[in-house]
Parts: sequence; C-alpha cells; structure tokens
Amino acid sequence: MKKNPARNVHLKVATSNLLDSINSSINIDKRLYKEDIEGSIAHCKTLMKSKIINLKDGKLIIKGLLEIEREIEKQKIKFDIKLEDIHMNIESILHKKIGKVAGKLHTARSRNDQVVTDFRIWIRESIDQINKELKLLKQTFVELAEKNFEAIFPGYTHMQIAQPVKFSHHMLAYVEMFHRDGLRFYETRKRLNECPLGAAALAGTSFPIDREYTAKELGFDSPMRNSMDAVSDRDFVIEFIFVLSLIGVHLSRLAEEIILWSNPNYNFIKLPDDLATGSSIMPQKKNPDGAELVRSQAAICIGNLNSLLVIMKGLPLGYSKDLQEDKKLIFNSYDTIKITLEVMTEFIKKIKFNKMQMKKAIDKSYATATDLANWLVRNLNYTFRDAYTLTGKIVEYAISKNKILEELSIIELKKFDKRISKTVLKILSSSNSMKNKTSFGGTSPESVNKSIQYAIKKYL
Repeated sequence: MKKNPARNVHLKVATSNLLDSINSSINIDKRLYKEDIEGSIAHCKTLMKSKIINLKDGKLIIKGLLEIEREIEKQKIKFDIKLEDIHMNIESILHKKIGKVAGKLHTARSRNDQVVTDFRIWIRESIDQINKELKLLKQTFVELAEKNFEAIFPGYTHMQIAQPVKFSHHMLAYVEMFHRDGLRFYETRKRLNECPLGAAALAGTSFPIDREYTAKELGFDSPMRNSMDAVSDRDFVIEFIFVLSLIGVHLSRLAEEIILWSNPNYNFIKLPDDLATGSSIMPQKKNPDGAELVRSQAAICIGNLNSLLVIMKGLPLGYSKDLQEDKKLIFNSYDTIKITLEVMTEFIKKIKFNKMQMKKAIDKSYATATDLANWLVRNLNYTFRDAYTLTGKIVEYAISKNKILEELSIIELKKFDKRISKTVLKILSSSNSMKNKTSFGGTSPESVNKSIQYAIKKYL
C-alpha cells in the first residue's frame, strides 16, 4: 500500500476500503491537474522569492511539476485512490521524481487553500469557455434573424396566438436572454478573481510569503483579505452553478418551442434529420429527442444547484469535507450546459422554417383584433374598454361568417359603427399590424432592424 503523505502519524491503522471509497475524490478532481500544477508552480516561486526555499530546490520542484503535467497529458500516470485527491497524488509523484525536496513544496500552504485556488482558476477558465459557446449561439440567432427578416410569426400568450410579430423579433428575444447570461458570468468572474493561496489551513501562515506576488502569478486581481473566508467561501461556486442553471432554463424554453413547432399541429419547422430520431415501431415518426434531452438537462442543473445550496447552508466557517462534493456537482453542470449549448446552436443552424404555415396560423387567429381596438380609440375617440368590447363583437361576427378580420368589408364593419371608415382596412393585415408597432423594442421592421444592428455591435 502506498503511503499517503497527508496521513496523520497518530492514526496507526490504515483507512478501510469502505472509507477510501467515500473519502477519495481523485476520480473527480483529477480534472484539476493543470490548475493544481499551475498553483503549485506559483507557490514554489513565492517560496523562492521569499527565500523560504533555495533557488536550486525551487527549480527542481518546478521542473518535476512540468514533467508530471506532460505525463498526465500523455496518460502515462495512474492515480492512486489511497492518496485521496489530485493534490496528494501529484505530491507523491513529485516525491518519486525528485526525492525529499518535494516535501518542501507544501510549506506555507494547506490543501484547504490549495483546492480552492485550483477551483477558482478552473471556474474562471470555464466561464471563458461557456461565454464562447454563448457568443456562437447569439451569432447564430442574429444570422437567422437577418436571413428571415421578412417572415411573420405568431406571438403567443397563454399558449394562444396573440399578435403577429416579425420572426426576427422572436429570435432576437433569445439573443437578449443569452446576453444577460454572459453579463452574469462577467460579474461572477470579476468577483471570484481573488487569490486564496497563502491562507493555508484557515489562519494564514507565519512564513513571510508575498501573497500579492502569488496572486499576480496566477492572474488574480488581488489576494483574498480574510484567511478564514478564503478557505470557507464557495459563493463563487454557487454563482457559477446558478448561472449555468439559468442558461439551462433558457435552453429548455428554446427546446420546448422547438418541440412544439415541430409538432404537425403547428408545422412551423422541419427538424434536421441528424438531430432527430425515429420510432422503433412507427415508421412515420420523427422525434425531437435532442431538444427533449436539452429540456431535461436543465432539471439536472437545477438539482445540482439545490444540492450545493443545501450542502453550504449547514457549514460553519473553516474547511469541512462536505466541500469536496462541490466539484462533482460543478463538473456535471458545466459538462451538461456545454454540450446542450452546442446542440441548440446546431439546431438553430439547421432547422428549416415553414413561413407560409406561420403566416397561415396568424391569419386564422384574429391576431390583429387589438389593432382594430386601437384604431377605434385613435380615430373615433372610444375609450379602450369600449373599443375592446366592440372589437370582441366584430370578431364574433367574423367567426360566424367564417372570415378573418382582413376579409371583412367596410359595409360589414359599418354595421357596428357608421363612423368606421375605409382607413381601418389598412390596419387589419398582419404585416401592417407589425409595421405599426413602432415603440422602442417593438416588432416594427425599423425597430427590429435596429435591434439586429445593435446586437451585432454590442453583443457579438
């Protein structure tokens, strides 16, 4: 059995296999090997700078750490569960390479500040990766909006067709949504970019280390001000997994729309064959499995967020082993969101839209009724409530005659109020309805075009 360098000398009996199974985190945190080595090299440089270890030993340690990193990347190293985690595994491998000098590396630090430093670096880099995926998805939406600028789409409330909107307007709503996710990441990244290394177990260290130097070496803005907070804090983890969860929710809403739109009852889109599946017994089926799985993945991320909050809510200050579980949850949510972002970007690129069916759905729905009510207010001095009531009667009449509003004649409309003039006919079409929505952020062609240009300039 390999010796665990972190094993207390007062513990005379080796840990049981059962405890090893629950205590060891190497199968999870081996993912942090790059960050752990990066942090160890920065710490070694700090020890050298402060003359806590000599230059010769420091260079030997750094050389050994770089060799270990290369060997891990080439999959030449097998990690040992008895050594618990990535930190002890790397230290043990380093000891084999360079001998007792390896033991000097852990001077003026603890696994407590070591792991949280690794994790802050990993999350910082992961935010950058997810932001790249978000930008690609936003770009895909903007390109789709530009390509289909003339298309009309039914806007819904309560899952009922409400008013006509430009299809581009609908797509740009997701651009805004995912851009806010990026802003949340920006704030999270800014807050987490403080360095815990040097806080040691919880009280700091008596060695004369330069924490400002260490922070700069690792790309942090500054060292953390309170050593207890440094090792206890997981706010940055919770913020990160929250933003991931919210991205998951946004992706799930998009997936739900894709699932609905692909249903033959809607027939708004044609799913790409390579992102759909068939049925085992029904040859006519084309199932939106990719979108359905994206929808379900949001639940997993929300569950991970909840688990982390529950873990944290009962912990006193100082390190507790419970914190080991945060990485399992974070890695799972990160991997989940990364792949779902890629899947949904691919969906948006490849989906074929049935523009005629979208227009047909609007025309059958009396979606310009609000425009008629507004016309009565502007032109005949109705109160909106009176206009609302009269328009409802006109819609009932149109339904009874099996006509859409646009098909009603001026003679028929004058039956409800003799003052109604031919100018009302201009506002009953879905295209004119959209043109009239000129308020800021509305769905008029001019407003949507401005939104596209703004998104290109500010978001991409």
